Formats: sequence, C-alpha cells, structure tokens
Amino acid sequence: MQTYLEFEKSTLKVIDDKIAEYEKLNKDNELDDKIKQQKEKYDAELKKLYTKLSPWQKTLIARHPERPHALEIIDQLIDNYTPLAGDRCYAEDAAIVGGLGRFRHQPVIVIAHEKGSDTESRVKHNFGMARPEGYRKAQRLMHMANQFNLPILTFVDTAGAWPGIDAEERGQAEAIARSIDVCLSVEVPLISTIIGEGGSGGAIALAAANNVNMLEHAIYSVISPEGCASILWRDGAKAKEAAETLRLTAQNLEKMGLIDTIIKEPIGGAHRNKEAVIKDMGDVIYKQLGKFKNKKGADIKNERREKFLAMGKQGLS
Repeated sequence: MQTYLEFEKSTLKVIDDKIAEYEKLNKDNELDDKIKQQKEKYDAELKKLYTKLSPWQKTLIARHPERPHALEIIDQLIDNYTPLAGDRCYAEDAAIVGGLGRFRHQPVIVIAHEKGSDTESRVKHNFGMARPEGYRKAQRLMHMANQFNLPILTFVDTAGAWPGIDAEERGQAEAIARSIDVCLSVEVPLISTIIGEGGSGGAIALAAANNVNMLEHAIYSVISPEGCASILWRDGAKAKEAAETLRLTAQNLEKMGLIDTIIKEPIGGAHRNKEAVIKDMGDVIYKQLGKFKNKKGADIKNERREKFLAMGKQGLS
C-alpha cells in the first residue's frame, strides 16, 4: 500500500483512489481508456509536484518510511557481508550496523545507521538514533579498516544521536567527538553517503569523509527543523520556516561546498525505484574509490583533514 506524504494527498492520492475505483469496476475492459487517462494524469501531477520542492517537502521525503534503508543497500551492494557487533566496552547498539564485505570485488568495511523498516525493527534499531556504544562500535570498525588497509563506506540516516539520560551518562558527546576524530585520522579512503536524514553530530560522526555524497532529496543539518523552531521561536509548528533557514537540502549544501556529489533520485523519490537508486549509488562510490588507488595513506588522511579545515576557514571569512 502506497504511503502518501502530506503534500501528495490532495492530488496523487485522489487520482490513485480513482484509478483503483475504475479498476474494480472494469469487468469487461470498458473503462480502460479512463484508467489510462488517470494514469497519465497521475504521472503529470507527480512530475509537477517534484519539479519544485520546498526544503520542508524534501524533509518529508527524506523521512519517508519506504526509502532505501542501510540494510537494503548493504544487501544489494556488498557481497559476503559479515556483520560485526559490540563496542568491546559496554554493549551492542543496533542503531549502527557494520561489518566486513566486498564491494565490487574490493574488500571494505561498511558502517551505517539503520532506522528499521517496520514497527518491530524500528524499535529494535531505535529509529537509527545511536547510543555511545554505537559510535564506539563505529570507531572499532574504523580502526580495524585502518589496520588492514580497507576502504570505509558509511551510510548515514539518523535524526540525531539518542538524547536519553542513559546515553548522556555513558558519554554520548565524547563518543561522537571521538568518532569524528577517528574519521579524520584513518589513512584509508572514507566515503560517506547521506541516504535520508543527516541529523546533527549523530550524522557527522560517520560523515567526516574524503567524499560526502547525498541522495537528491536527503537532508543534512546541525539540527532538525522542529528542534530549530523550538529553540528560535519556541514553537515547533514553525518547522517549515526553520527548514528554509537551515539550508539543509543537498542542493544548498553542494553550493556551499559542504558535500561533494548529489545522487539523482527518480521522480517521486528514491522509494519509487530503490534498486535503481542503490545501483547509481554504487556507481558513484566505485568511481570515487578508484581515485584513491595509487595514493599513500598519509596523503588520503591529509586531504580529508584539509578539506574540513578549509570549510572552517570559509565560515570564518
């Protein structure tokens, strides 16, 4: 069953309901022409809606429950995937998944936020909001990649790190800061792709990378629109205005030089053709990995550090 976003309901859902009604009554194919007309109307409306999306509409698309999830991406892109669990300090955190595998015959380490795809799995993965042990597991895997000279692929999809008291008690801020530090310190290629939400430090903990990619309708920001609205205007209902102000879309971030590549999505969003989007994602990552083939580890590390230092200098100027 199709899940419609709020801005799609007044047009796409109405047309889809009409098509379903005609198909139910179409016993002798006498309504074929009407069904065809409605489907053409649907395609036209879909294209019209997605030609000019607002930042808030892109936020809703980025949060769509049927978008490609990390485990789906791993399943399609990574062969011989072996998940590795635990941070060797406290516990396993299912919000961040990771392990060893082969990406187009190249051994890699994969680390990703996983939100879950149904109620049960969303609860299991805590909606992609990691606790400190999740970030410490990520650090462990990055150190392993560095030790065995394996490229690191990360896939980011989180509203932010888990803000609970238990996470704060176990050093959430330190764990995030340390993950960012490890990202910047490893001497292997690190390629990160924002596939849905890239929320706050919880996202950058896996995205301080040589190359940062974003799906066309993904978002990446220091805070969620709702959180920003609550702080600035003490009114979460002003999330739409906050989304405009935050410049959280892939297009804005590319203009500011904060990300490297935008990966196109089909009209209507990545959830309408997951396999094609994941394949395109793989093509982009494969091309980027090829640029590091003859580079020394120290150069790979320095390029990454200089990239982020340049962003800071740009912000101060």
